[in-house]
Amino acid sequence: MTRNDLTIYDKVADHWWSDEIRWVRTLKAMVPGRLSWFDRQIDWAGKRVLDLGCAGGFMAEALAARGAQVTGIDPAAQAVEAARAHAAQMGHDIRYDVGVGEALPYEPESFDAVVCVDVLEHVQDLPLVMSEVARVLVPDGMFLFDTINRNPLARLVTITMAEDVLRILPKGTHDPAMFIKPAELRAALTAAGLEPGPLTGLGPRGINLRGDLKFGRLPLTSILYMGTARNTGSRAG
Repeated sequence: MTRNDLTIYDKVADHWWSDEIRWVRTLKAMVPGRLSWFDRQIDWAGKRVLDLGCAGGFMAEALAARGAQVTGIDPAAQAVEAARAHAAQMGHDIRYDVGVGEALPYEPESFDAVVCVDVLEHVQDLPLVMSEVARVLVPDGMFLFDTINRNPLARLVTITMAEDVLRILPKGTHDPAMFIKPAELRAALTAAGLEPGPLTGLGPRGINLRGDLKFGRLPLTSILYMGTARNTGSRAG
């Protein structure tokens, strides 16, 4: 079985906004939980924001609704096209590009903030992605992220339970070897000139009427965790 299977996003692109597919609804349901904490860290209005790993546009549209000037980028071309079509339908002025975090096609200091959710545990070169994030951020710009911790509990919950038992995610979505311990992420952030802020957990906080999970902030960072970092402009080395 293929792990870290990034083809899953293009495979469901035509149904991304339909609410027909449970795991896609789960991704959509995570956006309010993330923003309930992110909104406390930054005023989005008028900010130039890059949604790094935007997929079909759930986070990008939520940020646009908060008054941000949003650009989304993702390697899944069909998902990006679905995002572009839905944004046009909804009247959102969002720019969407196809590309990867290791080689962002933007000039230095192009963004006031970079948002990167459900992405870092999929990238091929974490230090390079962090370097690119720092490059495109303005001085004192903010990086807001979440990712998955690497430990036996996180593997049990995100692979065994979410993929194999409950089928909340397609099998092969994640490679547990690519999960990131907070200390490793802090080191990569610091090396890129990004000053890490505090971390908090992210996880289920209830179930809606459809039987889907609702997400929000949790005190434990042992499975999913969120954080921020500011661009200090001083890179290690």
